[in-house]
Amino acid sequence: MSGRMTPGELEALIAVGEGTMLEFKRSGTAHLGREICAFANTLGGRILIGVDDSGQPHPLQHLNALRSEIQTIARNLEPPLMVECDEVAGILVVRVPESRHKPHSTAGKFYLREGASSQQMNRDEIREFFYREGLIYFDEKANDRFRWPDDFYEEAFAAFLEAGRITPALPAETILRNLGLLKPDGMSYAGSLLFSRHVSRFVPGAAVNCSLFQGRATTRVLDQKVFDADLLSNYRSAINYLLSHLNTRYEIGVERKEQLEIPEGALREALLNAMAHRDYRKPGDLQVHIFQDRVEIINPGGLVGGMTLEKLGSVSLPRNPLLFGMMHRMGLVEKIGSGLKRIADMCREQQTAPPEIQADQDWFRIVFQRAATGVGEVLSGKRRESVGKTPVETTVKTPVETTVKTPDLVLSAFREDPQRTLAEVADAIGKSIRAVERASAKLIKAGKLRYVGPKKGGRWEVLE
Repeated sequence: MSGRMTPGELEALIAVGEGTMLEFKRSGTAHLGREICAFANTLGGRILIGVDDSGQPHPLQHLNALRSEIQTIARNLEPPLMVECDEVAGILVVRVPESRHKPHSTAGKFYLREGASSQQMNRDEIREFFYREGLIYFDEKANDRFRWPDDFYEEAFAAFLEAGRITPALPAETILRNLGLLKPDGMSYAGSLLFSRHVSRFVPGAAVNCSLFQGRATTRVLDQKVFDADLLSNYRSAINYLLSHLNTRYEIGVERKEQLEIPEGALREALLNAMAHRDYRKPGDLQVHIFQDRVEIINPGGLVGGMTLEKLGSVSLPRNPLLFGMMHRMGLVEKIGSGLKRIADMCREQQTAPPEIQADQDWFRIVFQRAATGVGEVLSGKRRESVGKTPVETTVKTPVETTVKTPDLVLSAFREDPQRTLAEVADAIGKSIRAVERASAKLIKAGKLRYVGPKKGGRWEVLE
């Protein structure tokens, strides 16, 4: 709490008017328990007793008895709360802290501060409050959609045991109960995510949706895959998708070294963080978007209650501690709260830009900038990538150190899709529409390009 308020500071505070953290009360203690409860459950605040709703002061007498009554009201909350009461020019200033032991109730009812009023929470609001404040963990609840043992996917369980180096000496049911995944009333949500053949049947929105877009916007989808197996399989498949659509450069030295344009370890860490910390109660798949200039990993749910962008990387507030613990057993994640630091370190080591983090109450997004070559790309054959037990063959694109002129980029774009518009080509190759128009005019004049058909619905033909 801050020090004693001066009359000038009180006058300035009254001038602000009632709001989320300030309440006026003409006199007495009627409904004061509700106001104290609401402030403690929200952001804290101050109650000025001796000020009417219009902001007019009405200095009080006998303040000692009033202080004692207020402290009694605060102690009678469930759980009890301590408040501070100071007298300033006949006005009693009641300072209510944001509680570390929320939620508080008075007379069996829960309240939140909303704007300039205190509102009683209904059943759904109380439940959401508990989740948001980390007082109940969704991943630990039994999932009534999952029928044990009918829906139990043994292959996913075997992969989990192998990754976690757990000896399958005991029956699956015993292992699951010892790990806290199988509850008396059914499989937990964490277990449902780990051991489902098709995870979205049991946890809607838990699939991973990977998309490749043309250019820098989502207007044209070039490729899309939705991975809807168990959590470990989805992670491996999504990583393979990223590896197969990002560029790799070769560094020639004593031995040839391949380096992905975005640090592979940083992408793995970001994807695992998204899977471990997303809000699985929110609809919408985890999304991996690959654009010409960036990669975005987006997960529903936003920041955990009590977390801010400033605290990210330094404070640990797990949303799904049971799931995180299982991922830690499999060696997928390390210490809670250190993922973003490792991502930054890997980007720094590879001399790539650190990712941008965007978040609100509904979404969390981490954005990696792709390496801007400013040059053309040539295919350099095939290589084998293996994640877990899932090998995939991917085409590797390697930047060549020669500048590719805009007309050549335009021809290449029209070869890929003759029905593109000039604006779409400009977006795809990263040039201005004027530059594409000038290049197209030169190509038409040189007899290398022509437009066939009506103005709307026609197509471009490359003539060489």
